[in-house]
Amino acid sequence: MGVFVKSLPTTVRGSGMTSERTRVRMVERLRAQGVRDESVLAALASVPRHLFVDEALSSRAYEDSALPIGFGQTISAPYMVARMVELVCAGALPKKVLEVGTGCGYQAVVLARLIPEVYSVERIGALLEKTRARLWPMRIQNLRLKHTDGFQGLPEAAPFDAIIVAAAAPQVPPALVEQLAPGGRLVIPVGTHAQHLVLVEKLEGEVRETLLDPVRFVPLLTNLS
Repeated sequence: MGVFVKSLPTTVRGSGMTSERTRVRMVERLRAQGVRDESVLAALASVPRHLFVDEALSSRAYEDSALPIGFGQTISAPYMVARMVELVCAGALPKKVLEVGTGCGYQAVVLARLIPEVYSVERIGALLEKTRARLWPMRIQNLRLKHTDGFQGLPEAAPFDAIIVAAAAPQVPPALVEQLAPGGRLVIPVGTHAQHLVLVEKLEGEVRETLLDPVRFVPLLTNLS
């Protein structure tokens, strides 16, 4: 599938914090924090984060913090988005990726800037419909959204070269590991009280898990709403 992402709008919604210059400063901060993949940094620079939060929070859109998006969910901090996307893109750039936890759609759009085929699933139907309405004018033709239980992944579209999970599971869901292609990479927060990013790699028929950074994410739940 070819990649076509229409240039995203950068109009200011009553805030001086939404300019391209502000996004450049965000990227400079991410680079200083250790993000090294220039293609990932360029993707974040190209996506106006303020369009993915409520207008009342747009002045905080480029802070390095998670922000509420309603329904008990958050948009991840820019560093965490950059870190997780950099991990799944390490080595050979994946051609097909699954995101679990669409949320407001920001990370999905960043992924769609980099990867030819992106699937994203969300369990909260009202949140997904809100996100569909936000993304529709952007005409992102290499991104597909679905309302489903993220613990089960998306078997009808598997296997995936990479899977990125935007909520913390008590343990790595076996269904997601099964849906990884050979050589695939899964990045997921794991834990309840204490959480860490975990990198799962499917290498030569074996599954290898690597414990990474301490993190704090909303829990990955199974019930659809």
